[in-house]
Amino acid sequence: MPDDLPPAAPLAPADPGVLGLDAAALAEAVRFARAHETPWPRDLRAHLESGHFEPPPHNAILGPVAPRGGPAGMILRQGRVAASWGDVRRPDMTFSVAKSYLSLLAGLALGDGLIVGLDEPVAARVNSPHFAGARNGAVTWRQLLTLTSEWEGTLWGKSDVIDRNRDLNREGKARKGEARPLRAPGTFWEYNDVRVNALSLALLHLFRRPLAEVFRDRIMDPIGASRDWAWHAYDTARVTIDGVEMPSVPGGGHWGGGVFIGAEDQARIGLLVARRGRWEGRQIVPESWIDAIAEPCPLKPDYGLLWWLNTDGARAPAASRRSLFAVGAGGHVTWIDPERDLVSVTRWLDPAVFAGYAERVVAALRG
Repeated sequence: MPDDLPPAAPLAPADPGVLGLDAAALAEAVRFARAHETPWPRDLRAHLESGHFEPPPHNAILGPVAPRGGPAGMILRQGRVAASWGDVRRPDMTFSVAKSYLSLLAGLALGDGLIVGLDEPVAARVNSPHFAGARNGAVTWRQLLTLTSEWEGTLWGKSDVIDRNRDLNREGKARKGEARPLRAPGTFWEYNDVRVNALSLALLHLFRRPLAEVFRDRIMDPIGASRDWAWHAYDTARVTIDGVEMPSVPGGGHWGGGVFIGAEDQARIGLLVARRGRWEGRQIVPESWIDAIAEPCPLKPDYGLLWWLNTDGARAPAASRRSLFAVGAGGHVTWIDPERDLVSVTRWLDPAVFAGYAERVVAALRG
């Protein structure tokens, strides 16, 4: 699509009552979100450099970082905006929400026939030293997408050892980075940004053009997103394909870079998933992929294909068990509840209170 697109029209609003929501209860959910801002400071560079994710030298920033904005969000029901707060157009860092966007790109690759099957080794399609040898050569697409690959190596100056023994329940507090013995690919679940970045590199080899461009042309422009968002690579993340140097984007932001995006654009992505990959009569993402991302990983039943699930209700007891979540550190959640035709985006909400926020949103539903 051309670069001189007109500004996107805002998502259509509707009176909460028309959408089956109690206006007073909905206002309470919004008030709660505004009142519980993330404890992260506004100066994100200082926060990352302080060693929140890992100590020096592993915390060296490789990509762009920008100060964050304030709490913002949107609540959609039946595809229309029931409530919004804060600056929903401001592009802020999203951290691991980008992982779920990589998942959508993997769905496009599968639909295009660039990936024949998720259980095929990546090495069968990608000719790269990063997917060679007895271990990495056996890693499959499914293993990368479910965080069970046990891929080993250094990518863009970061070793996978940095994120070994990572405990998300104690992020910023727990010791990690110890070189635990690796298991066979597919037999151990671990949240590891370097391995997600390896998936991104593999997808870049398939599409043979920068993933940010593919994401813009195949997903963001068709759903009417703004041009305010960006997907930044690390300064070190460059690879030559077909004689052309290209950036390889990360699936997170704790070394800088990643997706910078506003809440409204995130709501559009959430609505695309809620509509099973369709937008205004056009199938953007294969419908089968929407089913695939919601299949629980046997080793981690609350995780699908780079999307968090609510299979046990632990993440948000009030949300339906079929809910999907794209989650990023610092308080970013795109919550899709298909049973209630609900999409919620929260930015810079204290992660410790997300379940309370979801309870208030559900309490506003009349039916």
